[in-house]
Amino acid sequence: MSHSASLTPDRTPVIVGVGEFSDHPAELTAGLEPIDLMVKALRQAERDSGGKLLADVQSLDIINFLSWRYHDPAALLCERLGIAPAHAYYGPVGGESPIRYIHEAAKRIARGECSVAAICGGEAQSTVTKAERAGVSLPWTPFAHDAPVPLRGASFQKPMATTLGVAKPVTVYPIYEAASSAHWGQTPREALAESGHLWSVYSSVASQNPNAWLKRAVPAEEIVTPTPDNRLIAWPYTKLMVANPSVNQSAAILVTSLAKAREAGIAEDKLIYVWGGASAEEPRDYLERDQFHQSHAQNAVLGSVMDMVEGDGTAFDAIELYSCFPTVPKMARRTLKLGPDVQPTVTGGLTFFGAPLNAYMAHAACAMVRKLRDGGKLGLLYGQGGFVTKHHGLILSPQPPRTTLAQETSVQAEADRNRQPAPPFVTEASGPGKVESFTVIYGRGGAAEHGVVMLRTTEDARALARVPASDTQTLAHLTNLDRSPVGGLGTISTASDGILEWRPT
Repeated sequence: MSHSASLTPDRTPVIVGVGEFSDHPAELTAGLEPIDLMVKALRQAERDSGGKLLADVQSLDIINFLSWRYHDPAALLCERLGIAPAHAYYGPVGGESPIRYIHEAAKRIARGECSVAAICGGEAQSTVTKAERAGVSLPWTPFAHDAPVPLRGASFQKPMATTLGVAKPVTVYPIYEAASSAHWGQTPREALAESGHLWSVYSSVASQNPNAWLKRAVPAEEIVTPTPDNRLIAWPYTKLMVANPSVNQSAAILVTSLAKAREAGIAEDKLIYVWGGASAEEPRDYLERDQFHQSHAQNAVLGSVMDMVEGDGTAFDAIELYSCFPTVPKMARRTLKLGPDVQPTVTGGLTFFGAPLNAYMAHAACAMVRKLRDGGKLGLLYGQGGFVTKHHGLILSPQPPRTTLAQETSVQAEADRNRQPAPPFVTEASGPGKVESFTVIYGRGGAAEHGVVMLRTTEDARALARVPASDTQTLAHLTNLDRSPVGGLGTISTASDGILEWRPT
């Protein structure tokens, strides 16, 4: 880090309080709605700080939630808390957003725009889903049917991706999984073993986290083996390898200036300093990317945080690598120059701790603060959103930084500089097709619905092709654990409905 500017207590951001809440109602109608869950977490964060801070909040960022809809969540939450912050923001969808909001709040404090900031999120998807299935009406704030529906990753994809079912996270991340493991020279079996081991480590941390939704250490073999209870969802991912959004969880983080923390009488050993971080994005439409074995945005963000500590990932003694699907932390730990024995989480991961959709990294921030208060020296929070799209890293420490917090934190130029031109996307093609990546989509009964192969044509255009469920030979070729189909050749044809199909030669 540069030594250009000296620190002043009124411009030094510190995390002073963290709060989490998990709701396990005995009766569905007793379940708390998202606004109430967030109030619980904010009050818990205030208690954790040991100060009286909520009344002084001047900056409030609310993480986008999807389990219930309100006309104006920020106004409603402010009303519940009896506050009127100058900045009250309800943000867009994105798994990286909690880290971004903590970082932005810290930057506001460093600019002198505010001295107390709150970041919070909450989801009640477990209660909502169970109530829908049981036909139970919840006694909550009326659902705002006419409120705008937030844009999600699927909104930015090409029609053919939607048609073939590869326009949602659970079917897009496998495309990165297959391409990256082939690029690293792994057989699918070796890649699956790495994923199973990694996920088992996440589960063991969740089993020790009192706020986790699933508190069970799960063996690697159980995670990767398809069973009726652990069905395949999209090759090679089983249910125990994907995020679990059916939770009722909330989290909150309070950030103040060092001067405000001292004025409020908050103990010095509660204070966690925000050192800095970085952000970058990939093109929203994943078919407009140059390749799928790495993310230039992820590399730029993690490269930047390594530069800030003048080293690599080993400089951090506490790490949270975003874990919606195994490919993300597998790519990240390689960029950070960490081995397969990495300790990737302080929280437990989106499968086992739980995935309150966009808010997981708020819980990770809470867990990281506790870890650093408990003797950790340097923590890295890495969050990710969309389809390997939006990336944000943030460094926290119980030790003061050596310089004021940087205001320019985008490393988009670095990500863009390393990006090659993306191939043109076509929906009409014939002749040879080379496999760039693939997945197979499975139904609830465990049977394959169809395969989807991403191809390069003889003109080096990119195309998506279907493998029908009836073509069991090609599906077996795709799911062979001892040899990746990536890089292999086959023949492209057009089916009667106009959709491209592919089979190996």
